[in-house]
Amino acid sequence: MRTSKFTETQIVSILKQADAGIPVKDICRHAGISGATYYQWKSRYGGLEASELRRVKELEAENTKLKRMYAELALDNVAMKDLIIKKLQGRRASARLCGT
Repeated sequence: MRTSKFTETQIVSILKQADAGIPVKDICRHAGISGATYYQWKSRYGGLEASELRRVKELEAENTKLKRMYAELALDNVAMKDLIIKKLQGRRASARLCGT
């Protein structure tokens, strides 16, 4: 994934310039970005303050960590179930052979 050459606080400050009344075309030219990039940023970061943006990033990181933990636990759970089923099937097969 490509990283941006702008930090989140820089992006927020660029978006605030448009709120101050500077035309988007001039903002894009000054920042060296395309209009499409500006509107993508606006859809993602519009209305956020720098502190709120940090909190969103923290929550996204925590969410990613929790998803990874859940995936690992789900895999462990499936492996344990498979092991238990194999053990039970082995006992049943040996019981049939012994005549029990």
